[in-house]
Amino acid sequence: MAQPIDDWTGYDPDFLGIPVPLPKPLGAQEVVDLAYPRFTVLLEPARRLAVVTGVNIDGASLHDLERRGRWELDDRVPVDDQAGPGVYVDNDLDRGHLVRRRDPGWGTVAQAQAATAATFVYTNAAPQAAHFNQSKELWLGLEDHVLEYADTTDQRLSVFTAPVLAPDDPPYRGILVPRRFWKVAAWSPAGDQPLAAAGFVLDQTDLIDTGEARGIAPLGGFRTFQVPIADIEALARVDLGELVEADVLGPKAGARGVEWEPLHAASEIVLA
Repeated sequence: MAQPIDDWTGYDPDFLGIPVPLPKPLGAQEVVDLAYPRFTVLLEPARRLAVVTGVNIDGASLHDLERRGRWELDDRVPVDDQAGPGVYVDNDLDRGHLVRRRDPGWGTVAQAQAATAATFVYTNAAPQAAHFNQSKELWLGLEDHVLEYADTTDQRLSVFTAPVLAPDDPPYRGILVPRRFWKVAAWSPAGDQPLAAAGFVLDQTDLIDTGEARGIAPLGGFRTFQVPIADIEALARVDLGELVEADVLGPKAGARGVEWEPLHAASEIVLA
């Protein structure tokens, strides 16, 4: 994989004007820190998947580029430590971008093209069910919705996304297929609040059938939730630091006993 190292600076914790460190996994598992243009992947070799990703998004200079990119392995990491192309052959599992293709595509056109192309790397992918409904469209559009809201301030976001790497995920072709994904978007709002954040979980449990190597399930099985960030921290076993206190739902919202309500439309998302 071609690597213009000078441009591969990774996630910037000071991007919002206030420090927002990259979340770290809670526990003693080995992780590999991989920097790309404007985003970072923390890869857990034992699971062959990312445990954390973080990306900076400048909404003021985003480019709407044609989709270009070819999925490649990252040659900085042993092949056996990545969930590579063999996971996705002859089945209904998609290579789901964790850092979205469009997210780092800002700045000059050349910078944007290089950054979006860099997202097509297997360390930035995780298996997602190919057959989906409106809920997945909502999941893919969450960052756009938050970005539109943040547009009234500094038009910048820092977004963290990863699969929930649960020990009882179903095995398939040498990996455990994640049943859930989490996302936290953070921004610096106007007024007295120095940081705001919103957390989301995608549940594909009903759509994955690794026994049949198919991602087919009844309509309605792909659910997206806005959840307390404290719940994400506990569920994913990742230290989300001050993002918990910045939660727009309130820092004490993570009751863990409260049932999550699925989102059906962007209008249901709470951002203030």
